[in-house]
Amino acid sequence: MGKFLHSFFTPLGFRRAVPQVWDGFQTNVKMMVIAELLVLVFALLVAIVRGLPGRPTFPLRVLAIAYTDFFRGTPLILVAYVWGLGIPALQIAVVSNQSLVTYGIISLTLVYTAYVTEVYRAGIESVHPSQRMASRSLGLTYAQTLRHVVLPQAIRRVIPPLLNDFIGLQKDTAIITVIGVTDALAQAGFYSNDFFVYAGYTVAAVFFVILTIPFARFTDHLIKERERRERAQLV
Repeated sequence: MGKFLHSFFTPLGFRRAVPQVWDGFQTNVKMMVIAELLVLVFALLVAIVRGLPGRPTFPLRVLAIAYTDFFRGTPLILVAYVWGLGIPALQIAVVSNQSLVTYGIISLTLVYTAYVTEVYRAGIESVHPSQRMASRSLGLTYAQTLRHVVLPQAIRRVIPPLLNDFIGLQKDTAIITVIGVTDALAQAGFYSNDFFVYAGYTVAAVFFVILTIPFARFTDHLIKERERRERAQLV
């Protein structure tokens, strides 16, 4: 027990590890923020495409479904290997010359866009069809109905599950270290190799937990607020 505490929780190890791991953790935060912004936009576009009506849009719907199914079923680590190791090896102009952080962001965006697309789609489908019909009867086009009636309601309803997905994205930035990104996990490994203790991994875990807790508590708050409003409507 004493050896375990010395390896993972020694106060001296913590003090030494914090600056080094923090340098890497800033890369995790950068990847998380950029990927989340991209996912919010791309996932909404894919969800809208999946719901387009009519036979002419059928090929687009098939592509959207294929994309969602493929990247929801593919492990993030495989996507990261393809982009971080496979694409540079192809030596394609511009595409193969990006930074490892860029490839990490692309990998996270591709995978989590597929997950968040389904969240958006569930929100869009939760809006009662009668509201669409009422909007169309008032002269609104399909696009106007989607923009002014459906999407505002759908997005409000899916904020809690969106935040849960982003908690997962934030943690999965650590997976990108497999392609050589110097993030918190990589810095913890460097510290472990230099000092032969594992306090760096504990520090990295603490950083991730500190970043996760506000997301989790805010999600709980939104869920309680929604339940309170629903109960008030029933009274």
